Amino acid sequence: MQTGQISDHGFLADGRTAALVDRAGSVNWWCPGRFDAPSVFARLIGEDAGHWSIRPEGDFTVERCYLEGTLVLRTVFRTAQGEVELTDALALEPGAREHDVGLRSPQVLVRSVRGLSGEVPMVVHYRPRFEYGRTTPFLVERDGAVEAVGGASRLTLVSDVRLDYGDGEATATFAVRAGTTHNFALGYAPTYDAQPPQVPEADQTIADTAEGWRSWVRQHEYHGIYAEQVRRSALVVQGMTYRPSGAVVASVTTSLPEKLGGDRNYDYRYVWVRDFTLTLRALWRTACYDEVQRQFTWLGRAMGRTDEEPVPIMYGVLGERDLTEHRLDQLAGYRDSPPVMIGNDAWRQRQNDIYGEALDAAWLMRDRLEPLEPDVYHLLRSLADQAERDWKLPDAGMWEERGIQRHHVSSKVQCWVALDRAVRFGERLGEPSDVARWAAARDEVRAAVLDRGWSDRLGAYTGSFESEELDASVLIMPLVGFLPADDPRMRSTTLAVEGQLSHDGLLRRWDGDPAGFVICSFWLVCCLALAGERDRAHELFEALAGRLNDLGLFAEQIDPSTGEQLGNFPQAFSHIGLINAAGVLSDVEQNPALRDRGMPPAYFTPMSR
Repeated sequence: MQTGQISDHGFLADGRTAALVDRAGSVNWWCPGRFDAPSVFARLIGEDAGHWSIRPEGDFTVERCYLEGTLVLRTVFRTAQGEVELTDALALEPGAREHDVGLRSPQVLVRSVRGLSGEVPMVVHYRPRFEYGRTTPFLVERDGAVEAVGGASRLTLVSDVRLDYGDGEATATFAVRAGTTHNFALGYAPTYDAQPPQVPEADQTIADTAEGWRSWVRQHEYHGIYAEQVRRSALVVQGMTYRPSGAVVASVTTSLPEKLGGDRNYDYRYVWVRDFTLTLRALWRTACYDEVQRQFTWLGRAMGRTDEEPVPIMYGVLGERDLTEHRLDQLAGYRDSPPVMIGNDAWRQRQNDIYGEALDAAWLMRDRLEPLEPDVYHLLRSLADQAERDWKLPDAGMWEERGIQRHHVSSKVQCWVALDRAVRFGERLGEPSDVARWAAARDEVRAAVLDRGWSDRLGAYTGSFESEELDASVLIMPLVGFLPADDPRMRSTTLAVEGQLSHDGLLRRWDGDPAGFVICSFWLVCCLALAGERDRAHELFEALAGRLNDLGLFAEQIDPSTGEQLGNFPQAFSHIGLINAAGVLSDVEQNPALRDRGMPPAYFTPMSR
């Protein structure tokens, strides 16, 4: 059975990794241990790469939701025979609460089936396939459980339903009546670990996991508008956080295509410095102060000592640098859209925007970084010096063009941000001569962008110097304080980008981009709001929020003609865009005079202690 649409899936998380469950009760993605680990279920990218389904035997309709304030998924199947509830969760450590959530998760997937009415025949199909479908495990019964062992992985499935197994899979049929419950718990451990997986009791685990997530939510406040969407998105971003290090991955999947049948299929289970400031701002908006501090600590450790060598643009969740790309030709890809890739060769690229993202994050956190520790001091000085040195160089840009380098306007703007924030730090970061040097370079960058980034013919800032091509990345200019949103040239740029790259409220990155890029659409919301077009900004925000799936989840892109979500899922960038756009709209609504500045005050307001 071919998997459905990307947006058919719900998202489970445990602070280390994630699982995706579709509307038919099939777990089609799980890489236990950490987000970028080899899979045990990966049917999303290949029919033979493993899944685990629990569903009614006959026809059914579905209604589903998260338990309030959690990442615990409740699916209700309605059939001619009655109704059944399926509850799914990736277990948290028993008793984990607030900021301990996710630190020591047991690597267990729990599923509970409860009859609501009538008597419904159910079917279980358990088909683990390890390492992206390369390994078919042996299934054996041991101590009342079904153990799957193959290669480096071992799964132990405990159930109160009798399972028939053989040839690498297990099946069961059973009937569930109103008021009865049947539980399943699946634990993971490495094959040669001294201890087999510890598999807890499902009902208690689900209840405890739900309370763990709710305790985290209670620690985080957001008082702006669109609170429901913001709180759900904040919880999604937290679910995409590798809690032992504090790193937030771009997505939890690999190789879900930007275009069906296309080849832009990348592994997003890593951490991009490009996303760093935007992530911190989203966490700041939702009062996640502890998470913000851990993120900055992670960045400093991942980068290590930086001197003359270029700074890597992305890392693994523990700060790994070598993310060499490999192609998995044994898999057909999502809906026959190969290639399937693990690793991402973008780690080799030069992206000059990262200097600005890192220094902007430090400026946001300046009150919490004082006094500057020696390693932070060295890192920030080095990044400012590299921005001064490298801003004239071409790069791959924030959209990571492969095989070509250009003088991307957004990269130049971010070099300006790096130098501007270094100047703002002043003598806390350098001698007066250093500050003067950074200020001179900052002004040189600004002059170059205003001159070489502008097209008289288009009446807009373009994607790269001396170009006639529009690019949505220039919408960051007012959002980082480079130009006010109501500056005549910036206003003209916003209108040009919207007019030529937007369709039905979805903004493509460039002409020819196959689908609307969600975060770019939210940047447009911010630019409109800050330029005084609050009604249009709200209308666009609400239209975009209406494209969330039924569980409040976004992929990376949306096809404007079909409304289908495309790209890796869920996408942190998209949810971060929603949070920050809601924050800008809240700022403008609470104080309309802010639009006179044309840029959000949050970019200059430090995070308080």
